[in-house]
Amino acid sequence: MWTFAKALAQRLAEKQPRLLTAEYRIANRPRGRVLVDYNQNAWGRTLASIYSPRPKKRAPVSTPVTWTEVERGFGIADFRIDNVPARVRKLGDLWKPLLASRGRYRLERVL
Repeated sequence: MWTFAKALAQRLAEKQPRLLTAEYRIANRPRGRVLVDYNQNAWGRTLASIYSPRPKKRAPVSTPVTWTEVERGFGIADFRIDNVPARVRKLGDLWKPLLASRGRYRLERVL
């Protein structure tokens, strides 16, 4: 799975070089790009689940975002335990379409 994730991240970065990067080394990573973090897709790696509060001041929450929000820019502190419930009520669960049993993509066809 890691090999596929790396290839997908690199392909996405090639297609959208002004928005995305697959460069893992911070020193070499272009500023202002979203890292497609393929290294989290390996056995034994841990990720915060969607809508998980982080153990930090004001409890930022792992939150799906829209492309418009990505383009506009945001910070980790913009999504907190005190404002994410209202966001979900307003926008709906942005993660829900990814859990659908129909209409899912066969990822091996992307590359």
